[in-house]
Amino acid sequence: MKKDGEIQVYLEARRKGAIQAVAAAKVGISERTARKYERAGVMPSQSGSVRTYRTRQDPFTDDWTWVVEHLEKDDGLEAQTLFEELQRLRPDVYESGQLRTLQRRVHEWRITQGPDRDIMFEQVHPPARMAQSDFTSMNTLKVTLGGEFFPHLLFHSILTHSRFEAVRVCFSESFEAFSEGIEYAFMRFGGVPLEHRTDNLSAAVRTLDRDDPQRFTERYQAMLAHYGVRASTNTAGVSHENGSVEQSHHRFKNAVDQALRLRNTRDFPDRQAYEFFLQGLALRRNASRRKRFDAERLLLRPLPAKRLDHSRTVDARVTCFSVVRVLGNRYSVPSRLIGETLKARIRAEMIELSHHGKPVLSVPRLPGQAQSVIDYRHVAGSLVRKPGAFANYRFREELFPTNAFRRAYDLLKERLPASADKHYVRILHRAASTSEADVHTALDLLLERETTPTFDEVKTLTEAAATSASLPMLPKPVVDLSHYDRLLLGAAS
Repeated sequence: MKKDGEIQVYLEARRKGAIQAVAAAKVGISERTARKYERAGVMPSQSGSVRTYRTRQDPFTDDWTWVVEHLEKDDGLEAQTLFEELQRLRPDVYESGQLRTLQRRVHEWRITQGPDRDIMFEQVHPPARMAQSDFTSMNTLKVTLGGEFFPHLLFHSILTHSRFEAVRVCFSESFEAFSEGIEYAFMRFGGVPLEHRTDNLSAAVRTLDRDDPQRFTERYQAMLAHYGVRASTNTAGVSHENGSVEQSHHRFKNAVDQALRLRNTRDFPDRQAYEFFLQGLALRRNASRRKRFDAERLLLRPLPAKRLDHSRTVDARVTCFSVVRVLGNRYSVPSRLIGETLKARIRAEMIELSHHGKPVLSVPRLPGQAQSVIDYRHVAGSLVRKPGAFANYRFREELFPTNAFRRAYDLLKERLPASADKHYVRILHRAASTSEADVHTALDLLLERETTPTFDEVKTLTEAAATSASLPMLPKPVVDLSHYDRLLLGAAS
């Protein structure tokens, strides 16, 4: 049977004056067939009657009742799953080539007898009424900084009317990241909508009971009160109720992927360069929404005069191991603080430690729990006095600042097993008290020479490097201005 498109091309050629033989040859049909459709004045799809009979026997007649019983119990079952089970039960009856037949029959049953499907109700989004926000992982894009994989999330917020969007890099779904992300979005919008919707983030939602007046966390309620915004969430497990931002996640990540492909590399020199790339992409995407956004922006309520403090403060006592525990993670501090109680101010990406109001240390905040950050500079002095503690130190693996330190220790263990720990902790202490870069260079040189990297060898090389690096005494320059005088005289003449 010919297709409607072929006959349309034939008829168009005839209208333009082509003889029947030429017009028919143009679409690859015989003159007889061309005359038939030209005389009938109808398309192939309009001619003849629809076939209602089968041309071959249905191979699933005997088991169709079994198939329907399973579909009625669970409409989520796929035809392929049922077919594979039939093959297992009756291997002599069904062959792989019959799968498509069952898929067509199951599809027809769902259309004629299957359960009703959920309807998506298209929503009207009045201007300035709602913003939607959520986190999304960017790890599938495999972005690297300086060649190292950069695991991160994106806080993504949009105005549902104009679809104007704001994005911000973050590393966890903490309340601090959530709060800072919302503030950043509102500042990008230039105002505040009436309502803010999220899914059921633990940072904002205390209970899934929608009838509970206290279902939102106290911190989220305080933040909403600061901006004068009403909160709402989607029904648990129904992500399409937050569909505007969910769809924007997909589209923005796809846009990032395409831009990275055009860029021909997924590597950036540093985080600042990567964030500049993301913001530039968001700016270009927002350009097409500018007209609707400019109209919506006039209806947004003004931002509060005072910015919100997103941090929280907890007490953290320094243990005898010279570490503090904050939100389930351990951070080392200088040993002089052992036994003291510090104030830990927790931000989205940093933890600021202070003692009686005086700053002590700022460390990057670790995501999750049961992790640790041990700075070798905080423990090197004690290890020099107790080198035997190094072998079984719980956080020993964190005391190798670079690969050169790790390789040096392994070589010491191989050649000087009895004194390897003593040599290494003294090398570590020298790096802490002088220059880690100089010690790293010295270790690299010794390893290249295949020389055992003892403390004395490292000390000799780093002292030599310090001497050669001293600044030379330069004579005071004498400036001769006579050349400029001659130029000025020449210009005046």
